[in-house]
Amino acid sequence: MNCLWFLSMLSMFVLSPWEETGCVAMTLNSAPLRHVSGRTATESDKGQGGRGGVNSHHRSRRSWVWNQFFVLEEYTGDEPLYVGKLHSDVDKGDGQVRYVLSGEGAKSIFTIDENTGDIHATKRLDREQQAYYTLRAQARHRKTNLLVEPESQFIIKVQDINDNEPKFLEGPYTARVAERSPVGMSVVTVVATDADDPTYGNSARLIYSILQGQPYFSVEPKTGVVRTALPDMDREVRDHYLLVVQANDMIGQMGGLSGTTSVTVVLTDVNDNPPRFPRKSYQFGVPESVLVSAVVARIKALDLDVGPNAEMDYRILDGNGLGTFRIITDPNTQEGLVTLHKTLDFETKSSYTLRVEASNRYVDTRFLSMGPFSDVTTVHLLVQNVDEPPVFSSSVSRVAISEAATVGTVVGSVSAHDPDTTNSPIRYSIDRKSDVERYFNIDSSSGVITTARPLDREIIALHNITILATEMDWSQVGKALVLVSVMDVNDNAPNFAAKYETFVCENAEPGQIIETLSAVDRDEPENGHHFLFSLTTKAAGSLNFTLRDNKDNTASILTQRSGFLQRDQLVHFLPVVISDGSSPSLSSTNTLSITVCACDVTGNRHSCSQGPSPLLGLGTASAVLTCILTLLGVIMVTIAVRCRRREPLMMDDERDIRENIVRYDDEGGGEEDTEAFDIFALRHLNKSNQTNQDPDLNPPGLLSKTLDYRTDKNQLFQEFIRDRLQEADLDLTAPPYDSLQTYAFEGSGSAAESLSSLNSLGSEQNYDFLKEWGPRFRKLADLYGHHEGGGDA
Repeated sequence: MNCLWFLSMLSMFVLSPWEETGCVAMTLNSAPLRHVSGRTATESDKGQGGRGGVNSHHRSRRSWVWNQFFVLEEYTGDEPLYVGKLHSDVDKGDGQVRYVLSGEGAKSIFTIDENTGDIHATKRLDREQQAYYTLRAQARHRKTNLLVEPESQFIIKVQDINDNEPKFLEGPYTARVAERSPVGMSVVTVVATDADDPTYGNSARLIYSILQGQPYFSVEPKTGVVRTALPDMDREVRDHYLLVVQANDMIGQMGGLSGTTSVTVVLTDVNDNPPRFPRKSYQFGVPESVLVSAVVARIKALDLDVGPNAEMDYRILDGNGLGTFRIITDPNTQEGLVTLHKTLDFETKSSYTLRVEASNRYVDTRFLSMGPFSDVTTVHLLVQNVDEPPVFSSSVSRVAISEAATVGTVVGSVSAHDPDTTNSPIRYSIDRKSDVERYFNIDSSSGVITTARPLDREIIALHNITILATEMDWSQVGKALVLVSVMDVNDNAPNFAAKYETFVCENAEPGQIIETLSAVDRDEPENGHHFLFSLTTKAAGSLNFTLRDNKDNTASILTQRSGFLQRDQLVHFLPVVISDGSSPSLSSTNTLSITVCACDVTGNRHSCSQGPSPLLGLGTASAVLTCILTLLGVIMVTIAVRCRRREPLMMDDERDIRENIVRYDDEGGGEEDTEAFDIFALRHLNKSNQTNQDPDLNPPGLLSKTLDYRTDKNQLFQEFIRDRLQEADLDLTAPPYDSLQTYAFEGSGSAAESLSSLNSLGSEQNYDFLKEWGPRFRKLADLYGHHEGGGDA
């Protein structure tokens, strides 16, 4: 008997008292089955040994039945593990009772000896997979197979052993804790689980310990809370730690099982480090030509912290360049950018010294006792000399000159100097892009500007010219603007302000205002315009109209009589003298046209067209002459085009087809595709064609050009025909008459077959079918259709 079986048997037993003949029976780890109800005393007696007719003592029925077995898990013996024993008090040991087992695991896991009732486990059990099994037991009569006891249900419970180690299901862990945290600061809580039975023994009772990570961290044995164990851990020295935590079951006793997990602890940053410049002073060179707002130097203080704790601000504390330079912080690199605020001049100041401070933007008051969170350094800026362009005494100059100034008049002068220590000589010139029409010249040495051509204020009132100053080696160029204002002189006479269309009614009364005149003058006097209006002496003596100067730069035209008639004079011309009133005064005579119109009683004109006006007649005659000239031009162009157009030369007698050169390029279009030429050229090869046009109907020049054109065309044609006739004379297979026919292509789209007689079947052929082919073959039908068979044709 092995040890496990013995412990199992010893741990669970059932004491079954039997009151029978004064004896007590005891069954170890067994479950007695109750009697079947309703049995007679005789049957009972027979079961007890069969004392026939004698009443024996009856068994006292138990008040409880032990119905649970225990079996140890993970049994590894070679023999089936004994679980327990079923026994019925009906069983007398004579083999008449048979035990039957059913339920969970019956026959597959648990077996029962049907004679003795012994139950064995045939397989190794695992409590973590199934903690108990529910089975049912029966006691039957072997011969009748009837139940001798009621069916009994019992449980086989799998008893736990420590066969599962603790496991950290949520591991490995990652935790964060601030640097310089005090001792005992909670970091993370680790939790392990054990699959063993927590209600039985100590198999699932865990205790935690730390294997790696001391002395920096510790863990609470019962709760698994990881805490800091050392003060003032510095992230800048070491920013993360790897811990190994172990969980032991059996409360850490010998023979228990254990599991481990890892915990990565990251120290987060706090602002415990001030910024520090790696150098006490810096030196930079700055060209004097650098532009304002440009970065001229970069400095950086180092801060061991990270993120917002390392952000810093820079400022210039003092120095002789306090107003010339500024400093800002680069948000990406945390550098101090020194920028130029004012222009530099090496000749004026060649160096600057600045004291710059760098301080943390965010300060943690807990660490102020460690010292100030700022640092100071010195920045030396050395201005570097560069070759600068010449500098004008004034970048923009304004001068004025009269528009009446003669050519060569001095307008003004400019002056420039070399700002470098070399003080190179300067040459002046005008940028001709700003003075395209070359109104001005400049002396290259002195810078004196003079006029090069007459000025006219009314054309250009302000000249904007660019003056260039260059050093002798042309390496640098300076520029300046000169604004030349052209002053006005009285050189323009006044004129009418508009083109007036003045009319007077036939029924006008004397003294009636028919027009109000105003004037314009291209000049601009300082005190404004003062125009004077008057009539010429001849016009003033006329009794038709008069002029009244309104003294406000306007004048009114009034009638002096009534009875204006269109049939007498349609248009009256009134010369008006306008003076500008300047000294010396300029004046001009302007003619005002006054048209006589028929008006209604309210003075609204109705008609002004009766009687030809001299100006109107002149305009009409000009228009008619233009139309006639245009028409003559169109006629001449049309005649020239017609003369140049090719016209087929054909004889009057079209019936003689033998005296025609016919070319059949494509008969798809019928007779419209043929071209007939006048055979007259064949008969008169040495004579030129004469034109029958009447010389009286054509201009002599046009007739001459037409004759020359036709002569040239006929000469080309005669040469072509002469060559073709020579070939025909030498060809023995040619027809016996002066006719040349070329059959190049009969036309794939033609409804008719080939008209050539070369492939004819016989000399006689009927051509009446040509009449059915439509109008395009009408000529062929007329030529061939009236001959019988067409042989003569």
